[in-house]
Amino acid sequence: MNNSGAGSAWKRWWKFIVLALFLIGAFLFAAAFDLNALKEFLRQYEFYGAAVSLVVYALLGPTPIPSEPVTLLVLAWKGPVAAVLIATLGNTLAAIMEYYIGGSIGDITDFEKKKQGLPFGLGRFPIHSPVFLLFARMLPGYGSKLISLAGGVFRVPAWTYLWTTVVSNLVGALLVTLIGMGLIELVR
Repeated sequence: MNNSGAGSAWKRWWKFIVLALFLIGAFLFAAAFDLNALKEFLRQYEFYGAAVSLVVYALLGPTPIPSEPVTLLVLAWKGPVAAVLIATLGNTLAAIMEYYIGGSIGDITDFEKKKQGLPFGLGRFPIHSPVFLLFARMLPGYGSKLISLAGGVFRVPAWTYLWTTVVSNLVGALLVTLIGMGLIELVR
């Protein structure tokens, strides 16, 4: 008797359960997220601040809550260089989480077998193109989150996904930090 089908079904269910628990945890974190509490924590426990900031970025990644306020908080807390570095690394961690979630969704739904039947030619989506990945991640709003999920679903090679993500996150962190510095100067 062949149990490979049962093992495959169990593996899918296991991925679904882990993914669902992670998403529930991330959304509970996002619902309870308090920027003022994070600010107070950073003030009191400066040594742990960078690590906590990275965890916050990673947990906010799969939620609809943007991470730019965290970047501005780190800018005010540690300055522009730290803000760019922490935001780049934190948003890259978040993107890796989103990529993994997208890959899990693809596995659970057997996306590879179904993608050619997608309407509007979505099965031929140019998501494997580094140029597309770089520019699409810079779309305002939820563009980067959708590209991260789609990257996992469409099985973009990990190295291509990673380097394009780091480059676009670095550019985004620089822009947010420069805008934040400009806002700080206006308030002074």
